Amino acid sequence: MNLPVIQVANLTKVYKETVAVAGVSFEVRRGETVALLGGNGAGKTTTLCMMLGLLIPTSGTIAILGEDMLRHRYRVLPRMNFSSPYMDLPQRLTVRQNLTVYAKLYGIPALPARLEQLGADLDIAGFMDRPYGQLSAGQKTRVSLAKAFLNEPELLLMDEPTASLDPDMADYVRNYLRAYQQRTGATMFFASHNMVEVERLCSDVILLRAGKVVDQGSPRTLLGRYGRRTMEEVFIDVARRREGAEEPEPLAGAVS
Repeated sequence: MNLPVIQVANLTKVYKETVAVAGVSFEVRRGETVALLGGNGAGKTTTLCMMLGLLIPTSGTIAILGEDMLRHRYRVLPRMNFSSPYMDLPQRLTVRQNLTVYAKLYGIPALPARLEQLGADLDIAGFMDRPYGQLSAGQKTRVSLAKAFLNEPELLLMDEPTASLDPDMADYVRNYLRAYQQRTGATMFFASHNMVEVERLCSDVILLRAGKVVDQGSPRTLLGRYGRRTMEEVFIDVARRREGAEEPEPLAGAVS
């Protein structure tokens, strides 16, 4: 039985008078690649941070790999990892030193060989001994991905996994993610504004607007529902739809 790896129910986050996330619910099953989409301020990063335990929800529940993340997240953190180009590592440490610190936290065996492998896989070997603060934005993105793969996680959470990468490297990373998933059966959940990425990688897409789930389905299902040719057009439709406006008729099994 393919039990959910992620179960989020009625998740809410309120900052004083601002509702950042408003009763979000969804499930992600083992081996799926699922994207969380929405415009700026839709609640994507806040949702990811609550899933990681970096933010405490105002209300609602989060279960990951069968554990309540609000009470027992340390039971599952070794089996998951996170990548974000917007969360910097210590600037003065070299790439190798940064990765070594995280690898030791995860208890990675044969560490030199693991770093060598990731250096080759993500094309960071050439600047392993350069201070992190001297890297370009694209190089930092690749280092963040290397950190996320250190422990070969069962669940990989990502915020904009190909941000600042040139088209060639972005394509390489997407192929790397797909190959990793095929090899390990890992589950991937990410926020992105790259709709090509979403169409190529995802089996399911969750659409957020103003902190609420407004639609869900495979890229093909959503294209048909909105009568559009690309996920970029679907994204624009959802982002521009005013609160209270009539939504497309949901298909069976979709989250409304």
